[in-house]
Amino acid sequence: MFPLPLTLHSIRGRPLDLLRRPGLEPALAVMEEMRRRGGRPLLVGGFVRDLLLTGEPPRGDLDVEVQGLSAPETERIIREAGGRVQGRSFAVFALAGVEFALPRRERPTGPGHRDFLVEADPHMPYAEAAARRDLTMNAMALDPWEGRLLDPWGGRIDLAAGILRHTSPRFAEDPLRVLRVMQFAGRFGFAPAPGLIALCRTMSLANLPRERLWEEWKKLLLQGTRPSLGLRFLRRCGALSFFPELQALADTPQDPEWHPEGTVWDHTLLCLDAAAGLRRGEREPDLLLMLGTLCHDFGKPATTYRDEERNRIVSPRHEPEGEAPTRTFLARISGESRLVEQVVPLVRRHLAPNELYKAHRRGADVRSAIRRLALRTDPLLLEKVARADHLGRHTPDARAGDFPAGEFFLARVRELELERSRPAPLVLGRHLLPLGIPPGPAMGRLLDRLFEAQLDGGFDTTEEGLELLARWRREEGR
Repeated sequence: MFPLPLTLHSIRGRPLDLLRRPGLEPALAVMEEMRRRGGRPLLVGGFVRDLLLTGEPPRGDLDVEVQGLSAPETERIIREAGGRVQGRSFAVFALAGVEFALPRRERPTGPGHRDFLVEADPHMPYAEAAARRDLTMNAMALDPWEGRLLDPWGGRIDLAAGILRHTSPRFAEDPLRVLRVMQFAGRFGFAPAPGLIALCRTMSLANLPRERLWEEWKKLLLQGTRPSLGLRFLRRCGALSFFPELQALADTPQDPEWHPEGTVWDHTLLCLDAAAGLRRGEREPDLLLMLGTLCHDFGKPATTYRDEERNRIVSPRHEPEGEAPTRTFLARISGESRLVEQVVPLVRRHLAPNELYKAHRRGADVRSAIRRLALRTDPLLLEKVARADHLGRHTPDARAGDFPAGEFFLARVRELELERSRPAPLVLGRHLLPLGIPPGPAMGRLLDRLFEAQLDGGFDTTEEGLELLARWRREEGR
């Protein structure tokens, strides 16, 4: 539960100051012009919610609902200031990163997310306009001139109590809202109300385009403080069935000695929360980390069985077997093929840091293996996925935060200077031409052989590589 550090009295003390920041000057000037022409622009949605949560005006997108002006009047003011129409049929306009919309009625006409009949009504009472919003905490509005908070659906009470509650039965008109609840639960740690869970059980995600799914998944993975709560909600409301790769984890057992926390599902949720603590605020690396962690054990449902001879639950080859369900899951929620190709190697090799550490302790030189690993995936990201995998257990070492395999792996990665770039061949074709070796298959095979020797630690400079080549040629009588 989050406290509310900002009272209504303190809002009244600095209403317009909320908008006096660089970049918002054009939007503020438009809002003042709207007031001069008889309109009433209100700050709505996430801006008001986050303001009440943190006591500071949020830096993200700003939404304004304009009462008292017709759509043509609003459009005229926006265009005069250099703005644009974002959706005329929805009476939505944009200027300087701020979205302006009129109160409107929406009536669903089909199963698609665009299948709505929209009627703008600038004189609609705010309580009626807010009824179409998803959750009570998002249905509040703030008049920055009067310093007045409009809260017809009790959002402030639910915000203070840490409860996610639907504003009205109209919540069910857009099934994407199920995933919005998912990411809000993971981001804020709020508990969905029983009535909201029951309503979400009646909704289907089947007709949602993956672009809309992906936006909500990204918010969960990049902003969730406890993303496990979002996934627990999906399971409670039955929506996990739309993601069978995740649902299969809930029925897959693990050996209690290594995984006393329970099933692969229980383990994955703990791993996700651990991974959230390893994010660094960089979008792509953080997204790869979270997706790699979410998908890392997708191969276990197909490979897990009880080894009666050892009386153990085992999952042999679950790393490579996780590739296919990872690709299927990511294709369902995202169309970013480049992202998929970066996540798959993390899934296929998430045990590597542990295995290399064990080999090192047995006396093996693992530097060559680490170089080769760095050809396939980012070793720093791989270590984070492996660390989240390790910490997502209820064993004493995991609870203590100890992961010596990760420390060893990172030290070797730095020693081999693999932190920022993959190993690259030191000897190239242009180095072989002066030696009388012409381009062609024979040169290609020779370069491959030299690169293998380089990865094995046979040489560290181009000159040393050419010396090795000269020795080979002498030994082979060339």
